[in-house]
Amino acid sequence: MKVSRWDEEKKAVAETARDMAGLGLVTGSSGNVSLRLAPAEESSELLAVTPSGVPYTALRDDEIVVADFDIEPLEGDLMPSSEALLHVAIYRARPDVKAVIHTHSVFASVAAVAGLTIPPIIDEMMIAVGGAVEVSEYAFPSTEELADSVTVALGERSAALIRNHGAVGVGRDLAEALDVCALVEQVAQVFVYASLLGKAEELPAESVEAERAIYRMRRQIME
Repeated sequence: MKVSRWDEEKKAVAETARDMAGLGLVTGSSGNVSLRLAPAEESSELLAVTPSGVPYTALRDDEIVVADFDIEPLEGDLMPSSEALLHVAIYRARPDVKAVIHTHSVFASVAAVAGLTIPPIIDEMMIAVGGAVEVSEYAFPSTEELADSVTVALGERSAALIRNHGAVGVGRDLAEALDVCALVEQVAQVFVYASLLGKAEELPAESVEAERAIYRMRRQIME
C-alpha cells in the first residue's frame, strides 16, 4: 500500500465518517466529512475529504481524497465529495475551522425542509453552537451558490441548516465537529416535539447573550 504523508489525517476522516453513519446522522453515502490539512511548504491549501458515492459503512482509510481548494485531487483514485465546494467555502471564510461535517439527520432535515431556524432553546446548544441554527437560502446542490448561502447562514456559529437538504457542523477538530452535528440533531428533535406540543420556549435574552460570550471566549482561548 502506498504510504502518504497524510495517512493519519485520512484515517481520522474515514473513522469520523463511519462514526457519523453509526450515529444515524446519514445513510449510505450521503453527507460528507473533511479535515483542513497543513499545506506543504509553498503549496496551496489542502483538505482531506470523503469520496463521492462510497457507503460509509464500507469506507476504507485509503479511499479518502486529498485535494486542493480548487477541488483538484492530489491523492486518491476516487472523486472528492460532490459538496467539496461547501467545505472549501467554509474554510476560506472561517480560519478557525479545521473540520467540516455535512449530515442528513432526520430532525435537522425536517427543520431545513420547513425552512425553520432552530432558536436558542437549550443552554448546551448556545455554548456549543454559539446561537440559533440558521437556515440557508435554497441553492442547487453541489454549487458555489449553495456553498456561499450556507457560509452566510453559518456566520460565526458552529452549525447551520441547509435549506431542503440537511445540516452542517464545524469544529476545531473532527471530534468537535461530530459532537456539534449530534447535538444539533438532538436539539432539532426537541424543537420539533416542543413545537408539536404548542411552543418551543426560547432561553431568556440575558442567558443567550451570556452564553454567546462563553462560546466566543472558549474559541479564542483554544485557537
